[in-house]
Amino acid sequence: MKKTNQKKPITNKRNRQDKAIEPQKTPSTKGVTQYPVTEPSELLPFLLQILSKQSRNSVKSILTRGQVTVDGKAITKHNHPLEPGQIVGILANKEALKKTSLSGLKILFEDESIIVINKDAGLLSMATDDPKEPTAYRQLSQYVKEDNKANRIFVVHRLDRDTSGVMLFAKSEELKEKLQNNWKEIVKERIYTALVEGEIKKDAGTISSWLTESKAMKVHSSPKDNGGQHAVTHYRKIRANKEYSLLEVQLETGRKNQIRVHMESLGHPVAGDKKYGAHSNPMKRLGLHATTLAFIHPATGELVRFSAPVPKAFLLYSK
Repeated sequence: MKKTNQKKPITNKRNRQDKAIEPQKTPSTKGVTQYPVTEPSELLPFLLQILSKQSRNSVKSILTRGQVTVDGKAITKHNHPLEPGQIVGILANKEALKKTSLSGLKILFEDESIIVINKDAGLLSMATDDPKEPTAYRQLSQYVKEDNKANRIFVVHRLDRDTSGVMLFAKSEELKEKLQNNWKEIVKERIYTALVEGEIKKDAGTISSWLTESKAMKVHSSPKDNGGQHAVTHYRKIRANKEYSLLEVQLETGRKNQIRVHMESLGHPVAGDKKYGAHSNPMKRLGLHATTLAFIHPATGELVRFSAPVPKAFLLYSK
């Protein structure tokens, strides 16, 4: 074994274990390093041991991205049991990227039930009439079918084409319906970052109104109940200059174009949102980013939270 700066193990038993789990060289399996299992264990602890130079989060990411196999089968469960004689394979990062070329999106998390992505602005969420349009849905459908042609993907909620950020997909219709039918109870936090025109004077506020959609597909806001959908938006100013304000926006309800309509009603439309009153488009995109989504996992019942970094341009124009 190579010399390191780490202290020598106290016992010979530790040495024998380290030697037993050194990777087997397998030139015939391109990009995959194999590790034999020598004693009963669970997958994540096994990976943390053999990849001791990497951080725990890095190892977990390798696992959730589907880069780990047990006896040739892709496994993402952290507590998957291992038995002596099995072979754990790890696909190198470069080879994993070659496996599927995802354009305009990054997978933040994946397990047997859901996929969470960070969608770029400009990418459609759903399929269109154009079969060549590389929507998030089409790309992920192809991605999951690489393991099994019977696999499917289901959109749980949508983001506008020019809105970036966290988006959730289900791997079964049953889970999709469970999430959608119980959305208010399951979703605990839905936060956006918005770059809006002008300098907002208030540090924080709440907008409550009723939204209706016209035949021209534009949503209108009314302070009084006119039979439309009630919508509530909370906002907090992060920073501002004379031209733009950067806001943290939290949705209490999730209506179509809710943030865009409510920002227009404040007199501070979202930057780049010509449809709802914007006069500028500094970033050549909509100034809206889905930053955080926290919800009860539909399969495990655990509270999970996913975030996507705010695009640098949002920070640049609001400093």
